[in-house]
Parts: sequence; structure tokens; C-alpha cells
Amino acid sequence: MSPTMARPPAELVRIPFRILAVTTVFLPFSSFVFCVLWSLMYNFSSVTSTHCGVANYLPSISAAVGGHTPQRYIWRCGVGLHSAPRILICIMYYRYYKNMLDLQHQYVARIAFWISIVENISLLGLTNVTSTENYAVHEKMFITFILCSLMYMILCCVIPSLGRRRSLSALEAYSLKVKKQLTTSSLILCLLCTYFFIRHTTRCETGMYTLFSATEYIVVICNMGFHMTAYWDFADKALYVSNIQCESTEDKVS
Repeated sequence: MSPTMARPPAELVRIPFRILAVTTVFLPFSSFVFCVLWSLMYNFSSVTSTHCGVANYLPSISAAVGGHTPQRYIWRCGVGLHSAPRILICIMYYRYYKNMLDLQHQYVARIAFWISIVENISLLGLTNVTSTENYAVHEKMFITFILCSLMYMILCCVIPSLGRRRSLSALEAYSLKVKKQLTTSSLILCLLCTYFFIRHTTRCETGMYTLFSATEYIVVICNMGFHMTAYWDFADKALYVSNIQCESTEDKVS
């Protein structure tokens, strides 16, 4: 009798998920900060101009990241490079929530997954089609991104209370707490952002567009912070690249 014993696949690369989470958020965050600062230093008058000529001191995100070079290239690279791991994280969260929920509520995990996919696609769309190139398409992509982002955030806060099959760990509970805080902040800030924008377009008051831009920045940072909570949800996970060919050895038994 000679049973075959498989040797475990050889591990070629191991990346702790926490490093992946930080890198995935750092790419768009650092690109965003660079674009805003560079625009303020070198393109201030053009990126802060308004349709009615009132004083403004901050560029909108669209103006900062898409109006000039090298900002446009830096932003596209940052968002593009972070997209692949973001899709991977979407899949991880789908399985994470599917395993958390009972059979009756697993459809919610599927809904959240597809919303997150649309969010990522719309972010890529509004990044590559700037407001100066095609305002109508950029506007639709932006609205889709914001709506999907908020819906996904709300679902992630609600899912753990729907037919949960297991209790949350201390890190997961902390992550959920941060998610709820950032979701609440994002909803309030989006309302403020809309208010400031409407007031600017209807009354053209000095500084109103500055408030809109500042609020817009915080909304984006809250969104990035929300996705950073994966750092705690998958704290014990790692990404592996291994050799899938298993060598075998014979163990002869007399």
C-alpha cells in the first residue's frame, strides 16, 4: 500500500492585508493631496475662478485633479493603480458578509457587492473623463459615484444587524463603530455640500464656493477612511502567491 501525500504549495509571495489596505487608500489620498496643493501653488487663479467672478479660495476636486497637468496624470495613475486591489477587496467583503449572514439575508451581501462594483467603475469613469472634456458624462459619473458610495456605506452599517450567524470580534466591532461614524458624517456633509453649491449657483455669494470645495474634500476623505476600515475587518488575512504544482512523495507501508 503506498498512499500519496501532497506537499503544501511553495509560498512565493506573502503580503499582509494591512499593508494592502494602507497602500490601496494611500494611492488616491496622496494623489488627491498632491493635486490640490499643486493647483493652489501653480494654477490658483484658473482653478479657483467661478462662473460669476466672486472670490473663491479653494478649487473643486474636479478642477484640482482634472483641469491641468501634471495633476491630471497623477490623479489618473493613483486611482487607476488602486482600482485592482479595490475590486479584490469588494470580492473579499462579499464573502465576508455572505459568511456573516444567514441564508435568508445573503441577498443583501450580493446587493452591496454590485453597488461597490458600480462605485468603483463610476470613479474610474469620472477620473478619466474630466469635467472640461465632457461635463455631462463627468457629472453623471460623479452623481453615480456619490449615490453608490453612500448606499454601500449604509448597507455595510446595516448588514451586521441582519440575521448574523456569529458575534463580531473586538476589531470588527471597532470597525463597525468607525463605519457608522463616517457614514453619518458623509450623509450630513453631502447635504451641506449640496446646499453650498445651490446657494453659490443661485446667489453667487463670496466664499460660498470655497465652503462647497472644503466640504467636498471632507466627503472624499470620509469615503477613503470608510474603505480603510478593511484594515481591521481583515487584520488576520494575507494575500498569497504560491506554486500550485504539488510534488508527491511515497510512503511505503509494509
